[in-house]
Amino acid sequence: MERFVGKKAPNFNMKTVLGNGEDFSEAKLDDYKGKWLVMFFYPLDFTFVCPTEITGYSKRYEEFKKEGAEILGVSADSEHSHKAWINGELGKLNFPLASDMTKTVARDYGVLVEEEGIALRGLFIIDPEGTVRYSVVHDLNVGRSVDETLRVLKALKTGGLCPVDWDEGKELL
Repeated sequence: MERFVGKKAPNFNMKTVLGNGEDFSEAKLDDYKGKWLVMFFYPLDFTFVCPTEITGYSKRYEEFKKEGAEILGVSADSEHSHKAWINGELGKLNFPLASDMTKTVARDYGVLVEEEGIALRGLFIIDPEGTVRYSVVHDLNVGRSVDETLRVLKALKTGGLCPVDWDEGKELL
């Protein structure tokens, strides 16, 4: 298993649908130079746990933006599937959803379940210079914590030593 933390993030170029559910675009790693990027993979559109995570991150988007971070959701579905989902049961979002139909990006980030053609729930925080600073990958049945992602982002931005349960305003070591 390859280590990602501390290394340059694998490059990507994916088609996206913007959170408004109307406009298509592209997302490239270079688009996020000078910003923090929270990129998370989820298995599939029109599933059960995924919308809870996606809408959870969307509701807290302004907090991430305040920290200089952008959010990008990624699955193996097409940008057209993303659009239909946003305009249906998912609802409008504050960030784009990217299409990794070739599964290249999921493979490059080590989250692809080859035999099923879907991604595990992988989340990567990439710093403004394009280095992976945080990575967490876990089972399909458990949603991620938006609170923990935001806490880790803030901790990474301090550049200091953050003890267990560190949170903004607490002392560094």
